[in-house]
Amino acid sequence: MAELVFFSGTMDSGKSTLALQTHHNHSSAGRRGLVFTRKDRAGEATLSSRLGLQASAIEVTPETNFLRLMTQALSKGETVDYLICDEAQFYEVEQIDQLARVVDDFGIDVFTFGITTDFRTALFPGAQRLLEIADRMNILQVEALCWCGKKATHQARIVNGVMVTEGEQVVVGDAGTNAKPDEVVYEVLCRKHHMRKVTSKKAKQEHMSKSALPFEDSIG
Repeated sequence: MAELVFFSGTMDSGKSTLALQTHHNHSSAGRRGLVFTRKDRAGEATLSSRLGLQASAIEVTPETNFLRLMTQALSKGETVDYLICDEAQFYEVEQIDQLARVVDDFGIDVFTFGITTDFRTALFPGAQRLLEIADRMNILQVEALCWCGKKATHQARIVNGVMVTEGEQVVVGDAGTNAKPDEVVYEVLCRKHHMRKVTSKKAKQEHMSKSALPFEDSIG
């Protein structure tokens, strides 16, 4: 039976790597599939992993209609056994419903991959809809870690070196510390440090401040 499956985890948990591996495994078994993504860090029409792996993909836009695409493909005699849908949190709610129809109407497996919440800890609409209607949800077992060593559960957006909790929901950036001052980057944190807005940079600064020896001017 075909299924709509949602693989979820924080940034750095290997979602895109798993998407690429899933595509490889199914295609190696003789199945034919299509790969979709939206707003990948590597640019348009590319599914990429932080491990350096990547594959060509179909870029999803707000106008993409999965039902229409599958109807057109099948009417031409093309075989489509499965869809790989990365960055699914960025898909429109209507597109998630279309993917469910692809499963139910055409018997095509749909494997979706994405994070559930944004930098404000609010659900992405696409992820929320997947949580509501997916046949199965899998939490990735590769745990991303907060700088403190605890399991990371939240994404933090950092602008000009400062963690922010306001702004547009979707702003593309990557995880890393080598960004230019005006670039947006993301860091995964545990709930405690996300709520306290303590990033790895801030924690390091506080540690260095506490470690500094207090010197006082002496009067001689």
